[in-house]
Amino acid sequence: MKYFKIILTIFVTWFLLHAVFISIDGLTQTNASADAAVILGNLVYADGNMSKGLEQRVLCGLKLYEEGRVKKIIVSGGVSSGCKCNEGDKMKAYLVKNDVPDSAIVVDNFGKNTRATAANTFKFKDSLHINSVIAVSQYYHISRTKMLLRKNGFTNVSGASPKFFELFDFVAFVREFVGYYTQL
Repeated sequence: MKYFKIILTIFVTWFLLHAVFISIDGLTQTNASADAAVILGNLVYADGNMSKGLEQRVLCGLKLYEEGRVKKIIVSGGVSSGCKCNEGDKMKAYLVKNDVPDSAIVVDNFGKNTRATAANTFKFKDSLHINSVIAVSQYYHISRTKMLLRKNGFTNVSGASPKFFELFDFVAFVREFVGYYTQL
């Protein structure tokens, strides 16, 4: 029983330190500019509307574009479990509706998870002349996304997250903890 308590204490401490690290990293905003913003997908409801979290991500990427901090926006997601539609297509439609030119948006409908998004973004590197990226997602997801983009060959990576918080964030910390170390 003594060893179980020690192991549990180590694990809980590790988890809490990790939660602090990803919170600070995800909430620390810089005024960095990049060749492209990579907006990661999230739930689209059965009625075709984006979840509030996804809408906030897209608005964050839109703001980066409007401020001239990025030249391109890559919208990446898979088939949403809510509407069985492509998250990337929904994000692009929203951006176009908000005056982002079609030519500035790249859709990746094969970004079914963070690892796939990072790998797919690297495939666009040469054809789109992308050497720097800003990962756009919820604050707790930024550290893992930046890590995977770097592992896929990008050296100039920063992050941006919307100032949006919900109760699900507590569950997301557990998911991010596992995802960070399994690199999914």
